[in-house]
Amino acid sequence: MKIQDFTDMKKFQEIMENWAAATGLATVAVDADGTYLSDCFNFTDFCMKYTRQSPEGKLRCEKCDRECSGVYRCHAGLIDFSIDLTLNGEKLGAVIGGQVLPEHPDEEKFREVARELSIDEDAYIDALQKVNVRSEAGIRAAAYLLGDALNNCILASYNEKYRNHLLENLGTGISTCETLVKKIEKNVEELNSIQQKQKILALNASIEAARAGEAGRGFTIVANEVENLSRSSSTLNGSISENVQKIADVVQDLMNTQHMQ
Repeated sequence: MKIQDFTDMKKFQEIMENWAAATGLATVAVDADGTYLSDCFNFTDFCMKYTRQSPEGKLRCEKCDRECSGVYRCHAGLIDFSIDLTLNGEKLGAVIGGQVLPEHPDEEKFREVARELSIDEDAYIDALQKVNVRSEAGIRAAAYLLGDALNNCILASYNEKYRNHLLENLGTGISTCETLVKKIEKNVEELNSIQQKQKILALNASIEAARAGEAGRGFTIVANEVENLSRSSSTLNGSISENVQKIADVVQDLMNTQHMQ
């Protein structure tokens, strides 16, 4: 199951865009395979141009991406977050981001990071000066608010698509049931007609049976006709049973669809 298969991605993107504009935090949504589901908002040069572009920095960032969740301090000293996007207990992706400082930075600590990652110190510090500063409590609240908003969007979109699918199935199922019921009614009418003929022939057979001699041969003919009609009745009964089973199958399918909600 993929988020984009049923989610209103326009609404999804609007939530992220508005959130990013309001908070100044970086964010992007990814699916379970790590593929981007949205635009990248407020990504910093500090992270993307410098930290992740260095071989060692890339390795450390990827380790954080794999192992960290919730709100956490990344290896370079910024605050990042990773909030699961789920549906019915299944993880479908994540909204990740952050790239902000919880307090004004100690430049010497970041120069040390730059040396470890073989990044030009002055350029690194210049990029650091452009990183937004937010309280850790505010970052945490904003991150989980975004996660809740996106998960609600996913759930609402899923329920809407499921509702439409259910209504479509119900409409098709009801129409199928109506057709089958009409077939049953027609078969029942034919069966009733045959049964009436059988009664008449049975009566005639009784009369013939009471006679003697040559009339006995007429009784044989009548008996054969009764037998033929009985076979016809058996065939129609089989058709009725088949149609009834089809109705039962349609109803069961509708019930199964309902239970999937």
